[in-house]
Amino acid sequence: MQTRFPSVQGAPLAVKKPHTTQFHGVKLIDDYYWLRAENWQEAMREPEKLPEDVKSYLVEENEYYEKAMADTRDLQKKLIAEMRGRIKEDDNSVPVKDGPYAYSWKYIEGGEHPIRIRSARNGGEEEVLLDINKEAEGKDYFEIGFVDEDPSHSVLAWSRDTSGAEYYSLTFRDLASGKDRNVEIKDVGSATWANETTLFYSRVDENHRPSKIFRHELGTSPDHDVLVYEEDDPRFYCGVGKTRSDKFIILSSGMNDQDELRIIPTDNVEAEPILIQKRQEGLEYSLEHQGDHFLIHTNANNAVDFKIVRTPVEKPSMENWKDFIPHRAGRMIISCSTYKDWVIWMERENALPRICFMGADGTTNEISMNEEAYALGVSPSPEFDTDIFRFNYSSPTTPTQVFDYDLKTGERTFLKEAEIPSGHDSKNYVAKRITAKSHDGAEVPITILHHKDTPLDGFAPCLLYGYGSYGMSMPAGFSANRLSIVDRGFVYAVAHVRGGEEKGRQWYEDAKFGKKPNTFHDFIASGETLAEQNFTSKGNIVIMGGSAGGLLVGASVNMAPDLFAGVIADVPFVDVLNTILDDTLPLTPGEWSQWGNPIESKQAFDDIAAYSPYDKVEKKDYPAMLVTAGVSDPRVTYWEPAKWVAKLRDHKTDDNILLLRTNMSSGHFGKSGRFAALEDAARSYAFALKAVGKA
Repeated sequence: MQTRFPSVQGAPLAVKKPHTTQFHGVKLIDDYYWLRAENWQEAMREPEKLPEDVKSYLVEENEYYEKAMADTRDLQKKLIAEMRGRIKEDDNSVPVKDGPYAYSWKYIEGGEHPIRIRSARNGGEEEVLLDINKEAEGKDYFEIGFVDEDPSHSVLAWSRDTSGAEYYSLTFRDLASGKDRNVEIKDVGSATWANETTLFYSRVDENHRPSKIFRHELGTSPDHDVLVYEEDDPRFYCGVGKTRSDKFIILSSGMNDQDELRIIPTDNVEAEPILIQKRQEGLEYSLEHQGDHFLIHTNANNAVDFKIVRTPVEKPSMENWKDFIPHRAGRMIISCSTYKDWVIWMERENALPRICFMGADGTTNEISMNEEAYALGVSPSPEFDTDIFRFNYSSPTTPTQVFDYDLKTGERTFLKEAEIPSGHDSKNYVAKRITAKSHDGAEVPITILHHKDTPLDGFAPCLLYGYGSYGMSMPAGFSANRLSIVDRGFVYAVAHVRGGEEKGRQWYEDAKFGKKPNTFHDFIASGETLAEQNFTSKGNIVIMGGSAGGLLVGASVNMAPDLFAGVIADVPFVDVLNTILDDTLPLTPGEWSQWGNPIESKQAFDDIAAYSPYDKVEKKDYPAMLVTAGVSDPRVTYWEPAKWVAKLRDHKTDDNILLLRTNMSSGHFGKSGRFAALEDAARSYAFALKAVGKA
């Protein structure tokens, strides 16, 4: 293993305070359990209330980080300037027509946050509805959640989080006066307008789980809001939405691999919710409305890669579901949208998406794309009776482009391409798609981006990114920030490992429960293949992943440390066994459908213990590592990365740098604001460059 990034003196050593638990006859001794503050829920909302011993340790690690990275400060400033130079500071989104208005977001020069604006539908004077820059003044963290105008376009409901803990407070703004009403609803999850006076919303409980749905009437106190639905199973999270026809409110209760929906007509908001289909193990479904039918996107009846069915509004339960777009193995139907006369869906096959649509005549068409690797996004019109469908397109070399598509004529109208003020020539970059053969023969797609002048002789460093959990597929899209590392000679690669759904639902199922190590084997095979094909070389690869992607890089570096020059683990889910054994944590009960329930199952316990990065730390050499955490993070609690670093520092036998940087005033997603977020990217890229001797 190369040691291009030697450690500096004064690395913190966390004190050991052994804590013993026992499951299935197995004793677990956790030397660093004390980093889990007893008042962690309080500290999540108010980080200053962390116990002094925990806070002191995290601050000491931050000071060590600053010392170790001091020689990259000028490089980080240069990287930030480059990345900021690629951001059009005075930018506008493409307006979206809705009723009498056209709505959009705009940025002003120097503004961290967007501004919600509207004008008359066919042009006219701009009206500012919500300036988030003003709302965020004086706050260390400020993130907008729900923003939506009521159907009469006279009241704006909007929510914000001011700590990073994802506790959102919602209020109402009268658009005629521009002033907020003296009403605040705290701890709101999702929300949706039913009509001009009624809003449905979910609320998170003391365990940060959205477990209740309420109905609020404008002009009344939230204290009088009506509880519409309450979920008793801690594995299931509640949410609210509305069909695009505006005819029905959707009350959802679901977990990763199971759904249960109820509906309420928007013209009778006090009606009892109508159950669509009772929850069943493994049954997933979502709903849209069109005429006298619902269209349901589901995996029912062994439709592993999903299908779309129709069912009468009056008889919506599963015995009446009839195939509309039938299941086809290997073609993953991702989503479904409806207009009055059209059904539009997105599907994916062999890691590439496409948009398909069908009109009243039953003919299926698709919107075609040409590049070897690309990403698509859909933005259906808020208006139900229309023939215009909006989508966006990008690729590793092509900035995001926005199009309107006429479903009747097939005409594609180009609306906008993201502008790169400092300049961008896609011809200077090469995007490729290759495959790696994993340990069991599975073929893993890899998307590659490099500068055309980077020699592919095996000497180029590589930044390899992956995620691989929850069925989340990694798009082959454009990133302006990424160019800063690619322009410095890196090959940037995304490994589409099992755990995502890039190759269909089975690609995800093959990395659950005891099959989870397939994800790590796929990632390691991707790194080895990149080296074998001379895109890079062993020991010259920096791996990067966040959250469950942090589990991926954490497990991979335990398994194959010599393959990597460095590891960037952002808010990593690495204390897997202890976390999934702790059913008081916000996400744990709902996670059992992914990893198994180690409290009840000895097999699940053994499966997780076999790969949990924290539990598998060994006395051996590790590459240079940068680990991040956020004190307010409700998804991956700060003590997971902190404990992992403490144990690694005690066990590792090399002199390579090991860094923990904790954001003491934000959560899972780091700093808020478009420019502030560049600091996080610059730190990661500076670390990667230094790890391979290019800083």
